[in-house]
Amino acid sequence: MMLVEQTQVPVAALPVAQFKDHLRLGTGFSDEGIQDGVLETYLRAAMAAIEARTGKALIERDYSYTVSAWRDLGAQVLPIAPVSAISAVSIIDRFGQTTVIASSKYMLEEDMQAPRLVSTGFVLPSIPVGGKARIDFTAGFGATWAELPADIAHAVMLLAAHYYEHRHETSVGEATMPFGVSSLLERYRVMRLFGGRVQ
Repeated sequence: MMLVEQTQVPVAALPVAQFKDHLRLGTGFSDEGIQDGVLETYLRAAMAAIEARTGKALIERDYSYTVSAWRDLGAQVLPIAPVSAISAVSIIDRFGQTTVIASSKYMLEEDMQAPRLVSTGFVLPSIPVGGKARIDFTAGFGATWAELPADIAHAVMLLAAHYYEHRHETSVGEATMPFGVSSLLERYRVMRLFGGRVQ
């Protein structure tokens, strides 16, 4: 199994100005934008950490997910949520020959924890020996920062500020998030049932 991010969060979608306000950085100076690149880096790092912790894509972007076998013959859980659309499903044989599956043969079952690719018939298209299936989809709460849930947006600000304020520390501490961030993210954590599987 392999998940690949096909598109990145555009700079325009990052709340750099709001982050400056959150940090209470001075404004009105001639070099006001000099730290924008640094602030963008901390925002991206905080978003990546929160996405890893919650299994949720924050700002909408495109992904591809490749599997060598279906986990369930009739459905396949996607590794990140929320998924808004499945753009393509392809079967690739061991020689690299690709067959694009008609969209009428599958559908998206939306879910905040474990969205699924579901067959509209009895089973998903078979994957040949040595072959794989590729699912292209779009995931994220929305295309803009304003579409994020308020608690997740605040958690990103808190964590990015934590990274910014401790940027000169060289000692390695405990690999945990600040308490406030963890509390805000608790309801978004992946719920693992049935022996650790989400489905």
